[in-house]
Amino acid sequence: MLDALRLSLEVAVAATVLNAVVGIPLAYALARRRFWGRGVVDLLVTLPLILPPTVTGYYLIVLLGRRGVLGAPLYELTGWTVAFTPWAAVIAATVMALPLLVRTARAAIESVDPDLERASFTLGRSEWRTAIEITLPLARNGIIAGLVLAFARALGEFGATLMLAGNIPGRTTTVPLAIYTAVETGESEQALALVGLLTALSCVVLFAAGRLGARVR
Repeated sequence: MLDALRLSLEVAVAATVLNAVVGIPLAYALARRRFWGRGVVDLLVTLPLILPPTVTGYYLIVLLGRRGVLGAPLYELTGWTVAFTPWAAVIAATVMALPLLVRTARAAIESVDPDLERASFTLGRSEWRTAIEITLPLARNGIIAGLVLAFARALGEFGATLMLAGNIPGRTTTVPLAIYTAVETGESEQALALVGLLTALSCVVLFAAGRLGARVR
C-alpha cells in the first residue's frame, strides 16, 4: 500500500510538472494565436478526454513500445524501452491529464480582457513579456485550477497506465492498480482502505479546484 501510494504521488507530481511545461504554452497558443492546424491540435489534445483510457494506452504502446514508432529506434540505440517502467506511468498520466489543464487554462486566458494586452503592446512590450507580465498572472487562478485537476486525474489514472506501464508490484503499481489487484485477489480490507484514501484525496482536490474556478468567474 505504501509503495503504491508513494509511486502514485511521484507519478502525479511528475505528470503535473510536465503538463505545466507543455500545457500552459499550448493553452496560450490555442487561446490567443491563429495558426494552420489549430483545429487538429485542439482535437489531438482533447481526444484523451473522450477516448477510453485503454484506447489511449494502445496508441501509446504503438508510439512508445519496444516495437513502436519511436520506441523501436530508442531501443535499438540504447537498449532501453519506456514501456513497463515508472516513466511509462508518468507519460500515461501526463497524456490523460493534459486535456483538463489545457481546457481550463485556455478558458482562463480567453477571459482576460484583450484591451489590457493591447495597452501593453502600445507601451512597447513584446507578446512574450505581455503574456508573462499581464495575461498569465491575470489567468493564474484558472491555470492553478487546471493544474490541480490535472494532478487529480494523474493520481487516479488506471487504463492507459495499465496498458503502457503494466502492473509490476513495487515498480509500476500505482494506487488504482493496487485497488484492482486487491479486488482480484480478494483482499477487500486493503481495497477498501485504498479506495477511501483515493476518494478523500479526490474530494480535497475537487474542492480546491472549485474554489479557484469560482474566483476566475
